[in-house]
Amino acid sequence: MSYADVWSIRLDRDHEESIEVGDVVRTGLNATPQFNVVAVSGDKVWLRNVHTGSDAIAPMSRCRKVAAAA
Repeated sequence: MSYADVWSIRLDRDHEESIEVGDVVRTGLNATPQFNVVAVSGDKVWLRNVHTGSDAIAPMSRCRKVAAAA
């Protein structure tokens, strides 16, 4: 259980977005941390933190693509 579950914070995005392997995403509403998408399976994604290299599994609905640098 995460802090979002305990405090009933809604982190899911309100719109459809195509998340694919190789995308850089963030989770929830914060701009950081950012993750590389390693794999996609159904509604789950395997993420790797771009700064620490640590891995995580998350619901795809919590991922938002990071806009490419201008």
